[in-house]
Amino acid sequence: MAVEKLALAKAINESLRTAMEADPKVLVMGEDVGKLGGVFRVTDGLQKDFGERRVIDTPLAESGIVGTAIGLALRGYRPVVEIQFDGFVFPAYDQIVTQLAKMHARALGKIKLPVVIRIPYGGGIGAVEHHSESPETLFAHVAGLKVVSPSNASDAYWMMQQAIQSDDPVIFFEPKRRYWDRSEVDREAIPAPLHGARVVREGRDVSLVAYGPMVKVCLEAAKAAEEEGTSIEVVDLRSMSPVDFDTVQSSAEKTGRLIVVHEAPVFLGTGAEIAARITERSFYHLEAPVLRVGGYHAPYPPARLEDEYLPGLDRVLDAVDRSLAY
Repeated sequence: MAVEKLALAKAINESLRTAMEADPKVLVMGEDVGKLGGVFRVTDGLQKDFGERRVIDTPLAESGIVGTAIGLALRGYRPVVEIQFDGFVFPAYDQIVTQLAKMHARALGKIKLPVVIRIPYGGGIGAVEHHSESPETLFAHVAGLKVVSPSNASDAYWMMQQAIQSDDPVIFFEPKRRYWDRSEVDREAIPAPLHGARVVREGRDVSLVAYGPMVKVCLEAAKAAEEEGTSIEVVDLRSMSPVDFDTVQSSAEKTGRLIVVHEAPVFLGTGAEIAARITERSFYHLEAPVLRVGGYHAPYPPARLEDEYLPGLDRVLDAVDRSLAY
């Protein structure tokens, strides 16, 4: 079946399966990825079908997992590593930013490290501490790493395969509260470039730019605003490093107003870089300052308070009103 409606988690599973069937050098590694199939069951059934030598249950040691993946990549493999939750990535941060990100430049291009690091990220699932972080900007800041995040099943399916095929290391952020959202996946489609942004809703009054879990919120905001006569364009960024500034710029100049939305804190977030770049590029096209909507500059709160922390429909629409008021 070429076109099938899949949950985002299932789309990643199918993408991993497709990549493993196509290339015996593709390995899956991580805590509980094998027999359990991952805590979110994203790797369910892969160990059964490909065996324990290709789907590897590792010790609870993130630094060791990434270090082993680097060694395997040096020997010609293409490891796909799972970090069980976003807040657990930091024991591996040194391996990622000082080894994985730097090796290509250190070797003057002679060594490539085709490693994919999968990180379920973001809030909205009522989890405990260290299970709802959005650390994407920490990795986007590091030269040598590609950083991407799908917002739907189709992108999850294609972007995972593109990440595995990349000769550069890719940090693949998976919006965990969207794991069960279903959408159509065309297995015979020609995928968009891995680092290309996409306009997912046309509009004329305000542009909303988001990625990962917040794209759905922005689409809901656009639908609500339409009832009041406001036409909102929604751009799915898809990649945080590199950023497709050209698509964002085109949308901002079309509407004259730009708002960047993400779960991560506004302070020094992806929205800050986009706001600065678009202001530099498009100052005389803008009718209002570039606004940002995101999390607060505070530790992620207990689950009972996360709805107050996470940017939702009301905060996005409030930003739209503020932009239109200029």
